[in-house]
Amino acid sequence: MEGTSEVAPRDTGRPTLETVAARAGVSRSLVSLVLRGSPSVSPARRDAVLRAVAELGYHPNAAARQLAERRSRTVGVLLNDMRQPWFADMLDGLTPALLAAGKHILLGDGRIDRMLDETLTWSFIDLGVDGLVLAGSIPASPAVVAAAGKIPTVAVGGRGLDLDLPRADVLANDNHLGGALAVRHLIELGHTRIAHISGLPSVAGKLRMQGYEDTMRSAGLGQHARIEAGDMSEEGGYRAAVRLLSGAGGVDRPTAIFAANDLTCVGALSAAAALGVRVPGELSLVGFDNSVLARLRALWLTSVDGAAREMGHQAAQLLLARIEHPDAPGQTRLTPPRLEVRGSSGPVR
Repeated sequence: MEGTSEVAPRDTGRPTLETVAARAGVSRSLVSLVLRGSPSVSPARRDAVLRAVAELGYHPNAAARQLAERRSRTVGVLLNDMRQPWFADMLDGLTPALLAAGKHILLGDGRIDRMLDETLTWSFIDLGVDGLVLAGSIPASPAVVAAAGKIPTVAVGGRGLDLDLPRADVLANDNHLGGALAVRHLIELGHTRIAHISGLPSVAGKLRMQGYEDTMRSAGLGQHARIEAGDMSEEGGYRAAVRLLSGAGGVDRPTAIFAANDLTCVGALSAAAALGVRVPGELSLVGFDNSVLARLRALWLTSVDGAAREMGHQAAQLLLARIEHPDAPGQTRLTPPRLEVRGSSGPVR
């Protein structure tokens, strides 16, 4: 029409808010109100907009909706080390609960992240994730502290963060009790020369080692306590077990070994096989995590179950609640472990 300053919406081949508004004969802002379910729109105009939406086949732009809601519908999960089987079990509990709540997951490997100068952690901040899960003993680096200070955060399985964040939740194993359960089991089987292959110098690793030492002392076996350093890997467990079983330093060979995790325990099992030491006839082994490795029938390891799957599920529930109420006081939950007895431990010969 001559004299009008109104410009027709540009035809891009894909319907937009403007084309819906033009078809319905209303403003763009009123279309937005209808799509958000606002009760302030009259029934006649609502029907006109919905009819235009159906005729044009309009679908709201997801990115624009997320921007308007100030939510990305994503959760960042930073695992301490993806090579550890414990994380697979934890994710098995975490992922379904988050997906059921409409959240998508972005995974990051904390070990690689530290090698990349924490690029992945900063990316979680840049992407505007709704929440953050710190799984395992993630070091309290500047990037992690910054992320946990800006984003609703749950730390699961580690208690190694040592962060002064009163509005972050912590869900962890009672690692000290887990170490005690392993050693008590071996003592009840008649073992006195019980060694420990330690893990990394994280809070979880230290607590497992402390549970071993405290239980040995309380049973009057402190003089038999022997600790070999491991690194939570199969290779580290193998090398540590070779040192223990070869009688290095003139020390009597242990009849039982408590390993800091299942991967270390598998290494110890391999060392025993290489040295011709029968398990459990001559050597009993106990791991930690009750991971898929421990449950393999070819290995069938006795292991402390830290309820990784259940902890993952609980972490998801805590995080979803924290996203809705980010200023709620933080809480710490300790999950009591239990021992799964299988074929790698038996009575002392």
